[in-house]
Amino acid sequence: MNMIRALIAEDEPILAHALLQTLHRLWPDLQVGGVVENGIAAVTEALAQRPDILFLDIKMPGKTGLEAAQELAEDWPEDVPFPLVVFVTAYDEYALQAFEQAAADYVLKPVTEARLAKTVERLKARLSQHTERNDELERIVGQLRTLVPQMPAASERLNLIRAAVGNQVRMIPVSEVIYFEATDKYVNVVTADSESLIRTSLKELMPQLDPNLFWQVHRGTVVNAGCIHSAIRDESGKLSLRLKGRSESLAVSRVFAHLFKQM
Repeated sequence: MNMIRALIAEDEPILAHALLQTLHRLWPDLQVGGVVENGIAAVTEALAQRPDILFLDIKMPGKTGLEAAQELAEDWPEDVPFPLVVFVTAYDEYALQAFEQAAADYVLKPVTEARLAKTVERLKARLSQHTERNDELERIVGQLRTLVPQMPAASERLNLIRAAVGNQVRMIPVSEVIYFEATDKYVNVVTADSESLIRTSLKELMPQLDPNLFWQVHRGTVVNAGCIHSAIRDESGKLSLRLKGRSESLAVSRVFAHLFKQM
């Protein structure tokens, strides 16, 4: 077997060190490309190193382990096998049921040598199965559909958006919004004839939107389903949306492509 490479994303130094040392004892031939301390660095380093195995702490600053996995699933090169993902979690027994139902690999903090040994054996077995390895991206995408939090319920839905435009405040009915797009610390509110920035995050905005009307199609994009003209798949299999009232198209990530399967 060729040299197997791994990357660890864990923000607690003591736990990261313990995981690293235990892996060295259990799997001496495993090459660990480093330990990163937040979800943003996890995405950056994973895309740069393209490891075979990725240990992701669920609760990290910058991005959670689930958010990092989602971003990697969206941006991973088509011609490179997706890494085997192991979630490291301190969640309680109830929360772990979600991982088990999604068939995700996970280890519970504090990581014990006996439990990690079982994970190592599973990883070795999966790495030897080339067909399963080639399907790893589809497997993690399926897991993320279950594990990534869906748009939560809100006691009141947002009906009107107040957006600053120069020295004015523009009142935008939510029903007129074609899509919302995350741009750093702002969200771009796009209608048929205008674009306006509001100082909030997409994560904060989403609970106030009707999930039956507004669909997340990418980690940074939520679209008004009634404004979708059609979904188009290109030769490489990537989906994009044509919109009513706008000339641009919107990319659909792998995680949300299932929304546009033919009925």
